[in-house]
Amino acid sequence: MWILIVAAVVIALYVIYAYNNFVKLTQRAKEAWADIDVQLKRRYDLIPNLIETVKGYAAHERETLDQVTQARAQATQTHVDPSNITPEQIAAMAGAESALTGALGRLLAIAENYPDLKANTNFLELQRELSDTENKIQAARRFYNGNVRDLNIALQSFPSNIVGSSFNFKAEEFFELAEDSQEREPVKVSF
Repeated sequence: MWILIVAAVVIALYVIYAYNNFVKLTQRAKEAWADIDVQLKRRYDLIPNLIETVKGYAAHERETLDQVTQARAQATQTHVDPSNITPEQIAAMAGAESALTGALGRLLAIAENYPDLKANTNFLELQRELSDTENKIQAARRFYNGNVRDLNIALQSFPSNIVGSSFNFKAEEFFELAEDSQEREPVKVSF
């Protein structure tokens, strides 16, 4: 009889521990997504200033400037609700961010053709801030994906998978670049 009582207590304690662990892992993934969102907002705020600086030097590069503006608009309209992240939202965000990254790469490549622009203090500061923001976005993506990995491993591992499925915890999607991302291709600079 004591053995059954001890076994029941141990199982109950494990269920409580596993449930609390899933809550912690889920909240960490949501927090990590919020970090990505903060860095993306910073990026979106920097882009108009960068475009205005380049416009003064490269007015005939209108098509590229318009592409960056359109990609930024598309990216800012794509929203992921951290409390209810879906694979579709992640895919839409990844696609919009990939398009924006490609357009920004083309914009920065244009700067190579304008020595005066490359020497402009405002442009250099904006470029530095944008580069810093891109690094922070990459770090936030890695942090998010690490938290999602931990959650997904716990949801797939035995016996925690029993507790996870019993309480309807769901696996999250990784935030990866779209397969057709232009970010994976080097930006061509021609003089």
